Parts: sequence; C-alpha cells; structure tokens
Amino acid sequence: MDDVFRALADPTRRQLLDSLRHEDGQTLSRLCARLAMTRQSATQHLGVLQDANLVSVVRHGREKWHYLNPVPIRELQQRWIAPFEEPRLGVLDEIRRNAEEPHMSTPKPTYVYVTYIHATPERVWEALTDADLTGAYWGHRNVSDWRPGSRWEHRRTDGSGIADAGGVVIEVDPPRRLVMTFGEVDAAAGPDASTVTFLIEPYGDIVRLTVTHVNLASDEDVEAVSAGWPAVMANLKSLLETGSVLPQAPWEMHAGLRAGK
Repeated sequence: MDDVFRALADPTRRQLLDSLRHEDGQTLSRLCARLAMTRQSATQHLGVLQDANLVSVVRHGREKWHYLNPVPIRELQQRWIAPFEEPRLGVLDEIRRNAEEPHMSTPKPTYVYVTYIHATPERVWEALTDADLTGAYWGHRNVSDWRPGSRWEHRRTDGSGIADAGGVVIEVDPPRRLVMTFGEVDAAAGPDASTVTFLIEPYGDIVRLTVTHVNLASDEDVEAVSAGWPAVMANLKSLLETGSVLPQAPWEMHAGLRAGK
C-alpha cells in the first residue's frame, strides 16, 4: 500500500494513469506523444507505477504496451474510504466539484497528421533539422543546435533574420523522434505549451512520419495547423522523393481558397 500512495503522490504519474484510463493499452511512444514527455522521464515514472502494480506491461513483438491495473486503487478505496460515511463524503465532493468547475480550463485540442515517405529515417531527420532543407520546403529556416533545452527559431528566408515562430527543443532522439514547443520565439516551455512531436518509423524502403501537435489554444489554431501541417509535409515529401518541392507553395492554395470565400 505504501508503494501505491508513493506512486499516486506525483502529479506526472497521475497524468500517466489518466492517459491510460482514457485509452488503455499504449506504447511508450504513444504515451510520450500524448503528454509531451521525454522517454527517459516517462520510463522512470512508469517504473514506479509498475512497482506499485498500478501499470502492467505486455510485450507485442518489439514493442511494450502499457495497461492500467485498477485493483490497487480499488483496494485503497475499500480500506480507506468505504469505512467512512460515504453519503456525507459524496455531498462534500459534489460541493467541491461545483465550486471548482467554473474555474477549470477546457482541455486543449490536439492535431495529428500522418504521411508516408519513400526515404530513409536519416534523410527525413535531416529534412526536419537542416536549416537549408527546411528553408527549401517550408519557406522558413528552422535554426537550432537541436539539443534538449536549446532554443530554435523559424526564420524567414529573405535574409532579414526575422523569426516568425520558435520555441524550445524538448527531446532529440535521431533519427526517430523530435519534440519541441512551437509558438512565440521567446515563449517558455511548460506543460501547457503548444508542442509538436515528430515520430519517424521505418518500414522497408519507406517511413511513416507522424506529426502530433498538442495544446492548441483555440479552434482557429486547430484550423490553421490542419491546413498548415499537410501543406508543409507535402512539400517535404515531394522534395525527398523527387528532389524538388511542389511547383506552387501548397499553403498558398489554402490562403487563396479562404480569401475567395
């Protein structure tokens, strides 16, 4: 029981359990992508949850899948809560929830985009992190030393040095996984920061590239990235597969359609 209390005392571990409660059976990569968490941090927290028997792990092929085990929580409830006066506690809990709900923030939306590219993982990684290549297919050069904790900037290609966006590099695992905040140039990293995860998965001569953008502030932001990410990834795919970007910038088509409404 002490292991259970220790495991539940940490908010990050409770967040992992909440994620598994909403979607039971997740790989480490999936958990990290949903919570914008580094693999090392998630592995350490999952180890504590496993020791407390709150999470069980099943291997499927080369992957480990994590499942919620509610039995220890049920035992905790039966030992520590059931003996008390539950009707009274229920009333108090209802009062607490009614008092807190007006101040609770709505969950921020998430956007996920998947594309398949005829290229090696190393080549896709280079396309995501090389400033000249990003300038070719994105219209902005992504400039950074790509080390965890470093800043990165989304600079214009006109030589002005102006950065229209940027953020902080959170996780770097070449050529497989890159996580970074995405917003204002000087915006700080944090649990509520707009964060993008690139996941590169090889399969024979192709790779699956998954872009997960979490903590989008508004429906307008969701609409913007829903048009922006497919356009940028289409240009990246064209560059890697044909050696040239698309003949017209694809995001301009979206802007033109919106202007014509």
